[in-house]
Amino acid sequence: MKPDEFAKALEKGAIDPLYYLYGDEPFLVERAVKRLLERVVDPGFRDFNLTVLYGNECKGGEIVENAQTLPMFAEWRVVLVKRAQDIPAAAQEILTGYVQNPSPSTCLILQGEKIDQRKKLSVELKKHGTLVEFKRPYENQLSPFVREEAVQHGKKIEPAAAEFLVYLTGTNLQELSMQLDKVATYIGDRPTITLADVKAVVSDTRVDSVFELADALGRKNLERALRNLNTILRDGEEPIRLLGMISRHFRQLWKVLELIDRKTPQQEVGRQVGINPYFLTGIMEQARNFSRDELRDIFGLLLETDLALKSSGGKPALLMERVVLQVCLPHGVPKRETRRAGR
Repeated sequence: MKPDEFAKALEKGAIDPLYYLYGDEPFLVERAVKRLLERVVDPGFRDFNLTVLYGNECKGGEIVENAQTLPMFAEWRVVLVKRAQDIPAAAQEILTGYVQNPSPSTCLILQGEKIDQRKKLSVELKKHGTLVEFKRPYENQLSPFVREEAVQHGKKIEPAAAEFLVYLTGTNLQELSMQLDKVATYIGDRPTITLADVKAVVSDTRVDSVFELADALGRKNLERALRNLNTILRDGEEPIRLLGMISRHFRQLWKVLELIDRKTPQQEVGRQVGINPYFLTGIMEQARNFSRDELRDIFGLLLETDLALKSSGGKPALLMERVVLQVCLPHGVPKRETRRAGR
């Protein structure tokens, strides 16, 4: 079952006795579990009818025993097993028997990061249960994600406002959701979130400086980029997350430059890369500041910096400052031998 089908089934009140909710985007998995619990657990009898277990700590018999217990004063009893991918093999064997003949009054929810399709338990879950995978969205799916989140708040959001929020916040879905929640609260009863609303609420946070830094790097404005970098690091932003947002920006510039070289019309560039017209002109100007060779060297620099940040070598602030200097200096990115000297 796809996530949107799962959501529609919940809206209709169609509940199954077996679920395996998993994927590489923990925010979406956690939210799906929360919504399912809200549907099947009576708040007044939650203590009687909800049991939470952990796959790496519990035994198969413990899961089955709880799942076979009748609900008290409610339609459903719910057993939630987190970290289901860590259920030991012996426990899986016991649980497989239950999966083949589940209790009709219990909703057993297995929550995990992945599922091993070769295991007997997985095969039986596919036959008798509902499997839903929640994948991390691609970059061009982030604005639609923001629009869907706005609907959950009973709001609409202007396309430019959604795109700007993604630029400011980055690819972290939980952060995107939190920032949108702030904006929705800010506008009160107004039905539509505008670009001005996003600027008013989000631009005062440190993520605004991240957007400004990416813009300064794209324009090779060394003074402004260094100033933004110092502000961001002073405010406590994690360098590894900052590097990820910079990398995202330059991947976008690479895609745009390729389309420019093919003489693709501006409107088509925006459509193919997924850039709102409000930002497109500026992004295309930045892309023209770099040759393909420069961008290729920048990606090498970003990769080396990522590895250095994840190791014990080097100071994060100095590593990030080197990125800014090497991107913005008139002679471009130094050759790899020069970069290694600073590691």
